Amino acid sequence: MKQPATKTLSLDGTSLSLADLRPLVRGENVALAVSPKARKAVQRARELVEAHVERGEVVYGITTGFGKLKSVAIAAQDLEELQENLILSHCCGVGEPMPVEEVRVAQVLRLNGLVRGHSGLSLALVDALVALFNAGFVPVVPRKGSVGASGDLAPLAHMAAAYMGHGDAHVGGKRMSARAALKKVGIAPVKLGAREGLALINGTEIIKALGVCAYWRAENVSKAADAVAALSIEGLLGSVKPFDARFAALKGHAGHARTSANVRRCLAGSEVLASHADCDRVQDPYSLRCVPQVHGAFKTALEHVRGVLALEINSVTDNPIVFPDTREVVSAGQFHGQPLSIPLDYLTIALTTLANVSERRIEQLVNPDLSHLPAFLTPKPGLNSGLMIVQVSAASLASENKSLAHPASVDTIPTSANQEDHVSMGVTAARKALLVVDNVEHVLAMEWLCAAQAREFHGDLRAGKGAHAAHSLLRTKVKPLARDRFMHPDIAAAKTLLDSGALVAAVEQAAGELES
Repeated sequence: MKQPATKTLSLDGTSLSLADLRPLVRGENVALAVSPKARKAVQRARELVEAHVERGEVVYGITTGFGKLKSVAIAAQDLEELQENLILSHCCGVGEPMPVEEVRVAQVLRLNGLVRGHSGLSLALVDALVALFNAGFVPVVPRKGSVGASGDLAPLAHMAAAYMGHGDAHVGGKRMSARAALKKVGIAPVKLGAREGLALINGTEIIKALGVCAYWRAENVSKAADAVAALSIEGLLGSVKPFDARFAALKGHAGHARTSANVRRCLAGSEVLASHADCDRVQDPYSLRCVPQVHGAFKTALEHVRGVLALEINSVTDNPIVFPDTREVVSAGQFHGQPLSIPLDYLTIALTTLANVSERRIEQLVNPDLSHLPAFLTPKPGLNSGLMIVQVSAASLASENKSLAHPASVDTIPTSANQEDHVSMGVTAARKALLVVDNVEHVLAMEWLCAAQAREFHGDLRAGKGAHAAHSLLRTKVKPLARDRFMHPDIAAAKTLLDSGALVAAVEQAAGELES
């Protein structure tokens, strides 16, 4: 049974926020509406399109073919067939389907771009798409097949085709044919008029949707990494001195300052650090001492990505663009994904660095020559291997990230008979960001396991408020390691707690709000 909506988003093409999309990323149900102002804007643009059709004028995207076929005029009686042919011929996506949450975000973003009133589709089509979304109709969209220019043509075509009754769709958590899904929700397959097929597929909404999902996961990672690092510092008897606010002021980077503040909150009240305030260790290893610099640089990258996405989710990425005020229909390059592909590559690179330093802290924790704790954090090393292979697995993921971090945005390949002679590879960049953020979540979960186990050897001293909360939360799902056991469930449990936001929530409840 379809769950009631948690909130209603009123789309106007200009005021959608990343926070508005967060419930969708989490899989929560959201309803859509279109603002009265946007409805008027859509109607004005549609009237201009219909005027061109009635006069029989040759206008690209309205009464012509597409791409290399832009010079082929289409008769008025064939315009509906032209739109249907466009959609079906572009359904060339391959690979595993996008998760439902990602498609739901893409549905919202495409509608938000269309209702701004520069695309020329009809109010009837807008209302049909809103009704389908609100009914829980989610097209099945393959992940691969877009080069990120002329819009995300193939994946958006699959989305549009489902509205027309082609391909597959999800309703109520079940996959079925699109035609069966339409029948289940009681909505007729949409029929596309002049301009409307091109309007549905000429956009960068797949890049945006994947980017938004990667961003929200990365923001959670930004806070979780600081909390986990704080617990590692406790386990390794590190120093809190490198997190002094004066160092952040001297450096001048806001990300550095936010990281230092987060770690100080997590370590506040620590008996462990206080007991070793005068130990003979002069300097901690860089993976501990330079957390403000490394995690802070990640926060700076995340802030840049946030700003770009905030702009892009309200941008018009269609072609041609309809200007009702001046009665013009103008072709341009709004559909090019380069403004997104470069920042998403930046995000992937920054995430990769975060995993690199986390893996190094795991090595510090499990290596007895570095930690001065029992080998591989097991009470009986030799008979038991302890957390030895946790570090190996983390190293595998950190290394994989380095391959994935090669920028997609520096690649291009001509398409459409060289009409599209430079492309962005934006979907590739976004997909890689999602792969890497998942690896980073796993690596941090592994560090969390190791740091918590290290704390078992200092159990007589209370950790700082945030670090203690992190340790206590993990122990609700993962018992201390007394002897070797099947480790996979421990890693999976820690990963689930981390990427669900439960880790950050527990630490913030104990130590105060963390900054991303």
